[in-house]
Amino acid sequence: MGDSEQDPVKIEAGALHDRRLRYFDFVMAAFVTILLLSNVLGAGKVAVIRLPVIGDWPFGAGILFFPISYVIGDVLTEVYGYARARRCIWAGTAALLFMAFMAMVVVALPPAKDWTGQAAYEQVFGQVPRIVFASILAFWAGEFANSLVLAKMKVWTEGKYLWMRTIGSTLVGQGVDSLIFYPLAFWGATGWTNDLVIKVLLTQWVLKVSWEVILTPVTYAVVGFLKRREGVDVFDERTDFTPFAAKI
Repeated sequence: MGDSEQDPVKIEAGALHDRRLRYFDFVMAAFVTILLLSNVLGAGKVAVIRLPVIGDWPFGAGILFFPISYVIGDVLTEVYGYARARRCIWAGTAALLFMAFMAMVVVALPPAKDWTGQAAYEQVFGQVPRIVFASILAFWAGEFANSLVLAKMKVWTEGKYLWMRTIGSTLVGQGVDSLIFYPLAFWGATGWTNDLVIKVLLTQWVLKVSWEVILTPVTYAVVGFLKRREGVDVFDERTDFTPFAAKI
């Protein structure tokens, strides 16, 4: 095919089969990397921003970067189809599970007598199992909902209105994510009233969707570049949308 760009050709997802895809591996790696880093570096810190009239407003630092995984998820589905996005979601889920297991083992290991970082290490990496479980389940369900809606909308709109598809799928995907994570992680927990859980749920949902809207021009640029370089525009017209598979 060479290295020159070409106008993308409309193709049914199943016809991709074992076609050589130049950038799929890189996009998949970016998806898993951002997912892990946003959970490791972002989840452990509560930051604060001063808003006009409202004043100081606390938020989880991970929200700055975690929504990027949804943007990349949109790119994966839009450019490579649902089946390949499904494989990436399972790869991300497996990576999160291993990260949680590794963190549990490393934190539990007895520290050396002259090492003074155990308390800080536990604070950052010793996450409550309930929260870890809720986070992984919410990610898995939210990403699949996001990918399914985007793939279906692409067929319905005949590939038009990318902005509508990415924002619409994110509204659903992030909604599913938030509806699972916050009640499962914090409902009835010490220091969390029911009203607070609902307030944080709605706030985080709005912020995550807003990120998608803000990054729409970036999504357009990346999708356009990848479609031209790959030479295909994939439609999931006969795809099996079960999440419980890794076949492409």
